[in-house]
Amino acid sequence: MTPRLFRNARCAIVGRATVGGSLAALAVLLSTAQAAAADLAITVANVANAQGKVLVAVCTPETFLGPNCPHTAAEPARPGSVTVVVHKVPPGTYAVQAFHDENQNLEFDRNFLGLPKEGVGFSNDAPMRFGPPRYDAAALAVAEPVTRTTLTLRYLVER
Repeated sequence: MTPRLFRNARCAIVGRATVGGSLAALAVLLSTAQAAAADLAITVANVANAQGKVLVAVCTPETFLGPNCPHTAAEPARPGSVTVVVHKVPPGTYAVQAFHDENQNLEFDRNFLGLPKEGVGFSNDAPMRFGPPRYDAAALAVAEPVTRTTLTLRYLVER
């Protein structure tokens, strides 16, 4: 995960059309998007300490394991469990990836062997066998108004 993972910047391109028509279309799209959105409450278990933050990203198949997941959130770390709520997620199927950013550098730190130095986890506690899990192993359905899930952080390098 890179620093861009938790930036939720988007760019809209507006073509040449009548202003009234564009605004009306935009209003319809926004009202539809707001009506069809869920909150995804993710309980992140096995947080090692209170240093830094727990960051989560809700990803599509195209963005999973990459820096541009469309929905992100963070909460201060606490030993044990932390619940992070991601708001306004359109209903659908997603995979959640999370990590404990202990040093708050917004980077997923690795050691010289490439192993994670910070706790990492995926929805469904998808297994990490010789690398990250497949999307389908971590996929979960998000529905309105609220979907709840739990994942467990794994610290792969002795601390």
